[in-house]
Amino acid sequence: MIKLSGIEKIYDTPSGKIHALKGIDLRIEKGEIYGIIGLSGAGKSTLVRCINMLERPTKGEVIVDNLDMMKLSESELRDARKNIGMIFQHFNLLSSATVYDNIAFPLTLSGVSSGEIEKKVTPLLELVGLADKAKQYPAQLSGGQKQRVGIARALASDPKILLCDEATSALDPQTTKSILALIKDINKKFKLTVVVITHEMQVIKEICDKVAVISDGVIAERGDVLDVFTNPQHAITKEFISVLLSNELPAAFRGNEISETKTPGSLLLLRLIFLGESADDPVLAEMIRACDGLECTMLFGNLDEIHGVPFGRMIVGLSGKESAVQNALDFLGGKDVRVEVIGYVRRNFSGGEQNVVG
Repeated sequence: MIKLSGIEKIYDTPSGKIHALKGIDLRIEKGEIYGIIGLSGAGKSTLVRCINMLERPTKGEVIVDNLDMMKLSESELRDARKNIGMIFQHFNLLSSATVYDNIAFPLTLSGVSSGEIEKKVTPLLELVGLADKAKQYPAQLSGGQKQRVGIARALASDPKILLCDEATSALDPQTTKSILALIKDINKKFKLTVVVITHEMQVIKEICDKVAVISDGVIAERGDVLDVFTNPQHAITKEFISVLLSNELPAAFRGNEISETKTPGSLLLLRLIFLGESADDPVLAEMIRACDGLECTMLFGNLDEIHGVPFGRMIVGLSGKESAVQNALDFLGGKDVRVEVIGYVRRNFSGGEQNVVG
């Protein structure tokens, strides 16, 4: 559905050239909700605007629905854009127009008759939950309602693709959740391909099927959301995920040196990740029963869900006979659990007591 190849974008500014995008390759399949996440200035908004050619790439190829967007004339480009709806962070509504007229605006520009406009706008008002707001003006609406108008307007031309550029950044958490649910519902009902630009990992976690992490104009990491969340490879990805899933050591161990070899009084810390059915398995209890002489201290644990898949994270400390610790590592290696060996760390005894299993 969307294929970007070798996309570069260079801006000429009074202070010199700015290389905003540096050889981006990206493929987004029909019907996917694809998230593009990055820090401010990383190039994510420039990238999404290259899809509908609001920004023309300096170099590269943009294929949308089998059309080479770089080779279209202005009139052909205007026709192609009718298949690409877009919603914005700050809504971009016409303040002097009613909700109805804002939604109808792209149809009015295209010369659609008032009767046909009514047939299109009325169900869209119902879809976004604003049937009773048709005659009101943007100033009378909340932020979430304004964004619902923006979504309905983007759908008025029956697009195949919906681009969302920081669509929830100006909204409170509760409203954000409702808007994301609406976008997900629209994706299912209309089989739309949705591209979500954001700097918030919670947005990616809530609705996206796949994600690309952009940093300094390049794609640092990409993949299925579940894979990227559970096994991030790049430092910037880990930074985004840490906002939702802390990767810090428990307080009782912070600041102490991590060693690859055992030191007096240290524990071997492990970070464990459980996916799917394994999240409910009593792995630690089985490990302790199987490894005589092992002491296991559970230091941190939580259970979440990504796209209906249970996702558990835990930090444990192992101590006891060296043979017992090695047996425990071997035991975990045979289970459906991802194991990261943090290293041997001594406890700060002022950090409080922890739960000891076994």
